[in-house]
Amino acid sequence: MKRGTFLPLSVVALLACAGMASAQAQSAGQDIKRDTRAAGHDIADGARDVGHATRKVAIKVGHGARDAGHGIAKGAREGWDATKKGFKEVFHKGG
Repeated sequence: MKRGTFLPLSVVALLACAGMASAQAQSAGQDIKRDTRAAGHDIADGARDVGHATRKVAIKVGHGARDAGHGIAKGAREGWDATKKGFKEVFHKGG
């Protein structure tokens, strides 16, 4: 092989290796980007599920508080009616 052709061939081989290394680095970068995007989607899905569960629990707690309030109001009303009836019986008012 002539000395003049060896140098250009070695430069071409070196550039080809550098191109493959660059392609591998880009591929690794794309893999990282893809994995990061997938992790972000998984985190968002999990957060959405937690939000929906929290909403459902808040609704159940709210309904329970409402029902308890209704029960307290009913008990207070019945207590007041009993007091009124007792007062009328003791003081002979209104039949």
